[in-house]
Amino acid sequence: MTVSKCINLAGSVLLLCLCGATDAQAAPESASAISLRAKYAELTSKLTSNQFKRPLVLESSETPDTLKGDIYALVDHPFTEVSTVLNGPSRWCDVLILHLNTKYCRAANSDAGTTLNVSVGKKDDQQLDAAYRVNFLYRQGTSAPTYFDTRLDAKKGPLGTSNYRIMLEAVEVPGNKTFLHLTYSYTFGFTSKIAMQAYLSTVGSDKVGFTSNGKQADGQPDYIGGMRGVVERNTMRYYLAIDSYLDAPAAAQVDTRLQGWFAATEEYPLQLHEVERSDYLAMKRHEIERQKTAQ
Repeated sequence: MTVSKCINLAGSVLLLCLCGATDAQAAPESASAISLRAKYAELTSKLTSNQFKRPLVLESSETPDTLKGDIYALVDHPFTEVSTVLNGPSRWCDVLILHLNTKYCRAANSDAGTTLNVSVGKKDDQQLDAAYRVNFLYRQGTSAPTYFDTRLDAKKGPLGTSNYRIMLEAVEVPGNKTFLHLTYSYTFGFTSKIAMQAYLSTVGSDKVGFTSNGKQADGQPDYIGGMRGVVERNTMRYYLAIDSYLDAPAAAQVDTRLQGWFAATEEYPLQLHEVERSDYLAMKRHEIERQKTAQ
């Protein structure tokens, strides 16, 4: 081979490499990814030091007809692992069933798309025909090398509630970790508001959330109650279900994630303790077995 041909060949190889590098760099991050990464930078100090003793920040809001909870958390899992593990409707059923009030979850295909048929009910064992059915439309949104988002939307819920949304987005951050943002929200009407007020004035009268309005006379935090307290508790339960599933996603690890979810909720007994470990495990094992065959 002549010198000139070698030079030409080397030039071609270099051009291909440069073109490849240019193509790889030509796809900028989406606005959502940039926004979530900026949120991570904003919350760095709160993620490091907070009441939860884990890298987590919880925010909530209440309007005349809507409740919303947001959790931002740093998880010790690579982004590629998180995006794979939390991709797919059946995996989301494995997540949702960990929640105390989820009695059943099954994915099904319809003309509208993939639906998660979810039954929600009491904190103890319950027949499915006595639970409420909520049909979530599963939407896999953006899926990029460093960002993804997934949404579950339901038009109708129990007792006059509506417009349910569970949204999760995640972005890759330094240290081979992943920054998550979970949103849980719904709209309530007159019937659901009356039902909730009745609950909060009776069996739920001592229930509180995680946001503090200051200190009580004895120096203890004055945690919010009411409907914001309700949405904060449920948002945390859903987040801990996601976190427990990430730690044990294999089919053979069902018991590990059940144990993990319960242990995590018991870190916040004032807000989240409802049943004893043995009762929770027995109930969930039964529910998971039941949803394999029930329609």
